[in-house]
Amino acid sequence: MKSQLIILFMPLGIAVNIVGSLSNEALGLPLFMDSVGTMLTAVILGPWLGALAGFLSNLIVGLIISPADIPFGVVNAVIGWVTGYVSRNRGFEDLLTPLIVTLILTILCPVIATPIAVYLFSGVTGGNMDPFHAILLESGYKIFSSAFLPRILANFTDKLLSAYLVMGVIRILPPEWKGMAAISKLAETRIFEKT
Repeated sequence: MKSQLIILFMPLGIAVNIVGSLSNEALGLPLFMDSVGTMLTAVILGPWLGALAGFLSNLIVGLIISPADIPFGVVNAVIGWVTGYVSRNRGFEDLLTPLIVTLILTILCPVIATPIAVYLFSGVTGGNMDPFHAILLESGYKIFSSAFLPRILANFTDKLLSAYLVMGVIRILPPEWKGMAAISKLAETRIFEKT
């Protein structure tokens, strides 16, 4: 069954990320919208395959549309790994788990992405964060701070929306499609049955 889930959810997760990324560019939102598929894949298939889906999404977008997205594949891989790890241990159907994932990623993603943005692109990546970076830079903030601070709010909003969207999807999936999320719930049920 796991191989069937991989065949279904790996390309689906990558496609969702690409559509999210393109939609975000078209709408000009100060978000990313490129990790819903990563999170979904991670929750169902586990941390390593979630990380792979995230990295491959950025690689594909980078090769087809924007080469600047390729180095940020590391960030999307971390999103997959963290989401999959937390999901493996907690499931992903309760209201608290998406918030936990959001709070972890709100800090972790900018910590990883900011050095990439600053050292490879002088803080200007051609994305929707650039205007905020410019405003902070002109206000006297150093280049690192002006690249880091907008990413905190953007990541909180983006990951909060993404995580709760994934939770909603997981809740409506049949049990045999829930993958790692179902395994975690099954283990929890067995623990409580023994006590």
